[in-house]
Amino acid sequence: MAETHWNKLGAYLKETQILGSIQNTLYWDQNTGMPKKGASWRSEQLTYIAKVLHERNSSEEFSNLIQSAKNELTDIERNSDNQLFIKDKERNISLLLKEFNRERNLDPKLVESLAKAKSKGYESWQEAREKSDFKIFLPFFEELVKLRIEEAKQISIQGSPWETLAQPFEPELNLKWLNKIFQPLKETIPGLIRAINKSQKNHWNLSPESQKKLCSKLLDEFGRDRDLVVVGQSPHPFSITLGPNDFRITTRIVEGEPLSSFLATAHEWGHSIYEQGLPSQSHQWFAWPLGQATSMGIHESQSLFWENRIVKSKSFSKRFFEKFVSAGCSLNNYLELWKSINHLEAGLNRVEADELTYGLHILIRTELEIDLIERGLPAEDIPTEWNKRYDELLGIKPSNDSEGCLQDVHWSEGAFGYFPSYLLGHVISAQISNQMERDIGLIDNLIDNGEYQKIIFWLKNNIHKHGRSVNCMELVRDVTNEELSPSYFINHLSSKVNDFC
Repeated sequence: MAETHWNKLGAYLKETQILGSIQNTLYWDQNTGMPKKGASWRSEQLTYIAKVLHERNSSEEFSNLIQSAKNELTDIERNSDNQLFIKDKERNISLLLKEFNRERNLDPKLVESLAKAKSKGYESWQEAREKSDFKIFLPFFEELVKLRIEEAKQISIQGSPWETLAQPFEPELNLKWLNKIFQPLKETIPGLIRAINKSQKNHWNLSPESQKKLCSKLLDEFGRDRDLVVVGQSPHPFSITLGPNDFRITTRIVEGEPLSSFLATAHEWGHSIYEQGLPSQSHQWFAWPLGQATSMGIHESQSLFWENRIVKSKSFSKRFFEKFVSAGCSLNNYLELWKSINHLEAGLNRVEADELTYGLHILIRTELEIDLIERGLPAEDIPTEWNKRYDELLGIKPSNDSEGCLQDVHWSEGAFGYFPSYLLGHVISAQISNQMERDIGLIDNLIDNGEYQKIIFWLKNNIHKHGRSVNCMELVRDVTNEELSPSYFINHLSSKVNDFC
């Protein structure tokens, strides 16, 4: 029997995805090449596309197409021996219905208001960060908080407002489960920080051009396809997919930090290679839910794997040291490079943070978000609360807003609920890395032999290829045969601290 309704639904989804990819292309341009004076018109463009996308994703036509395809699938199921094929299609329908119901509950006027607020928020955040003045950003930030709280009310799923906002990033996340993962980290990490033997950091530098060349060599080392992956620069590094064969990543050069761009490139490569490995079967092509990432926690686990387990390994420093020397690195040997890459010291900047202190940066942001959305924390108090919590957990205090509460782009886009994914990514990466080593050998040995394709093959077959067929927690359990636990990450951090004591 011809799958007429299924094909019609697929065509509709493809058109929606084309519009979404246009939206992503405008976002890429906004961050990498758009002149500042183009911001107002870009806001109009993004608002219009957001309005059209919402109309498509909540329309009666879309609802009818989903229902017709579901009915057709039921008829096919009675006569089919391919249960895996049917199961995948049922999962696609289930996810589409879930997203449709979420979109249908939103007032179109709210969608437009949010799109405008996000664009204006990003513009004001850039100015505020440049001038280190939170008050410039404050009115736009307050508007975003208000609109997101209203969005949570309209969607009104089971769960608190913050949990509701976190769902697109981490489906099925709840605060009780999150606390179970995060609390042991909050209790353990400060003690590990105190155990560090504070060593003098090697101060050296590379020219911006040398850093760019090293980043390019890094991607070539990993096996990037230049016909698929393009690299740009932006104020905040990110990875984005514009189409089935169009993957973009960005990095940034930080003055006086010769490894910042290099590590950011490795991080964004991890995001990109995950996207490149997602399912591509005919019923899971680019526009279908199963062809998409299952959660940002899994996404971050992949980027953090390449940044921390690969580039920060001793084997990688040994393998790549001569390339650094050729670029002008003044260090004497690969061990000095390894120590530079892994230098452990509490700092103010999340993006530049080491593995040990990074988790506290995320815990602070997560707790502030929850206080903003659920506990009535006034937005104007964010700078004071931010500085207070940094002092309490990390023993350091920002001297201005730019190196404090204005350093991240996420809140300027109203992305509340996103930050926990970064720390979940660390926890997931540690547990998955442990399983990978059981399956294919020590990661250090794989790097020694330049077997990056073997690593990618394992990741694709155990993580990437599943798309959204399972959620984050199910995927970790399927791969490692146990529930997600912070213990693997804590053990990894303890081992790293011992290396430097």
